[in-house]
Amino acid sequence: MGGQGMMGGGGRGPMGAMGRPVEKAKDFSGTLKRLLLYFVPESVNLTIVLFAAIIGTVFSIVGPKILGWATTELFNDLINIMYVRAQNQSIRQQLMQNPSLPLQLLPIPGINFDYIGRIILILVVLYVVSAIFIFMQQYLMAGVSQRTIYKLRKEVDQKLSRLPLKYFDGRTHGEILSRAVNDMDNIAFTLQQSLMQLITSALTLVGVLVMMLSISWKLTLIVMLTLPLSVFVVAGIAQRSQQYFRKQQKSLGDLNGHVEEMYTGHKIVKAFGHEAKAIAEFDELNRNLREAGWKAQFVSGIIMPLMRFVGNLGYVLVAVVGGIWAAQSSITLGDVQAFIQYSNQFTQPITQLANIANVIQSTIASAERVFELLDEQEQVPEVAQPARIPAHVGAVEFDHVKFGYSPDKILMQDMDIQAKPGQMVAIVGPTGAGKTTLVNLLMRFYEVDGGKICVDGVDITQLKRGDLRCMFGMVLQDTWLFHGTLRDNIAYGKENATEAEIVAASQAAYADHFIRTLPEGYDTVLNEDATNISQGQKQLLTIARAFLADPEILILDEATSSVDTRTELLIQEAMSQLMKGRTSFVIAHRLSTIRNADLILVMNHGTIIEQGTHEGLLAQKGFYADLYNSQFRGRSVDEAIELAQAQKLGVEELVE
Repeated sequence: MGGQGMMGGGGRGPMGAMGRPVEKAKDFSGTLKRLLLYFVPESVNLTIVLFAAIIGTVFSIVGPKILGWATTELFNDLINIMYVRAQNQSIRQQLMQNPSLPLQLLPIPGINFDYIGRIILILVVLYVVSAIFIFMQQYLMAGVSQRTIYKLRKEVDQKLSRLPLKYFDGRTHGEILSRAVNDMDNIAFTLQQSLMQLITSALTLVGVLVMMLSISWKLTLIVMLTLPLSVFVVAGIAQRSQQYFRKQQKSLGDLNGHVEEMYTGHKIVKAFGHEAKAIAEFDELNRNLREAGWKAQFVSGIIMPLMRFVGNLGYVLVAVVGGIWAAQSSITLGDVQAFIQYSNQFTQPITQLANIANVIQSTIASAERVFELLDEQEQVPEVAQPARIPAHVGAVEFDHVKFGYSPDKILMQDMDIQAKPGQMVAIVGPTGAGKTTLVNLLMRFYEVDGGKICVDGVDITQLKRGDLRCMFGMVLQDTWLFHGTLRDNIAYGKENATEAEIVAASQAAYADHFIRTLPEGYDTVLNEDATNISQGQKQLLTIARAFLADPEILILDEATSSVDTRTELLIQEAMSQLMKGRTSFVIAHRLSTIRNADLILVMNHGTIIEQGTHEGLLAQKGFYADLYNSQFRGRSVDEAIELAQAQKLGVEELVE
């Protein structure tokens, strides 16, 4: 469960990343250059986007300056009106004292509405054009970002299909999903929004500064005096809030981990009566999260009020000084008004740029993680001209096979195995002996370091992996069923399987009876973890799937290790039917289940130390005999055989 699992994915606004702990890339410049290469095919669109951003930003920036002209004109007209009215008042007083004076009242001037109307019309046109260009840049950038991220997602998806099994074995599913989903979403968000914010904020900052300088460099200097204070406020609070955000993320991770643990193990918690303890621990973790979250949100939340306070300081200084200079006719009133608007806009892009810098740091770190995935060593490519097996009979040969999970730790040194068509080959040995590794090599999930493996006389490296794996059917200890109907899960073994074939496979696997007892029958939908059927029923479904696939070679890996005795008898009988006429490799810990094998391979530390039939290995009184006798705890071999025969009779009676 990630950090957004319970708290949501907030923090996407203008101040979303301010103060948050930022993951930094190891090679920022190299990763940035590589990410920018994905934009090369979109260079034309990006040029248009940049042009639209410049036009839209410039048009919106010059608005206050032009509006200042209207303000200046209106102010001058009002001053003239007031001046003329004062003059006329003086003339009236003089005429009242001496009517014979040749004085006439001056005509009162009006407000130049034509000029002001033209200014308003120009402003409307400017803002409409600015809105159109801003819409254009957003629209084009959305297409650019989505096409770019689509290409990157496609590369990741194709890369995952080409990675060897050892990559997935060495990493958790959560880590792989984090790179393929969370990191990709982070990159997509930055390309969609933050990149345009970066461009527009930079253009706004430069444009506002230019406009302020064009009005008055002295007033600009006054505004610039507040800049160090703004930087001090942002840097100081961001550094402080990062500590709280780290604590919040840690507390959130602890709480999510506890919730996930208690949810997956709620039966155990109830069985041992630890509900109160679990609730108390949750309350403590939740309290820690609340304290850390409150502090983090409060500290990061006061950035904007403090920035407004600093901006208002500059506003007051500009208003006072500008008013004095306007009274002295050193600057027009319209320019003072425009400058006040620009001073209010000046701190906003600075804050946005500081925020976007954190977002970009995090995005480059995400891109670096995605590129690390794309740079992983891939599995050995398919041969240019793959071989074809003319007739599938199921012969398998390991010819001097050498293999190790790492070059300095060789597991198999010189392995020779020959499995004839239709033989049952059993593989036994202690945990970690290399039994499952042998099967993985056979399926070509791992590549051998030396020697070769042949199927029907053809080296498997000369076959397409898909063609090779279509020859195998697998029934594993860990059943894999997906969310869907029982019919769909069984039909996974054969594309376009008919209803009759699905039912026949289920009957052969002794699964048809229990399926029909379910309320929905074959239409019963398995939940996400397939917990609405038993473990034995899951295993019967996988056997039915293998029946339907009708493979030439069968692999059974501890298929009965986690079921009860009665279900085990059913599964053993089903597997006996499945193995008829097929070459089969059976991995088993219960040695009584493989006493009829044509060949038993006894493995230890990656090496075959004994091989032969059940009776022959018992006669050797070696490692296999010790394993076999230890499972019957003192029983003689004859008694053990009689018990195994009795189990077989029990199966036959159960099947009847």
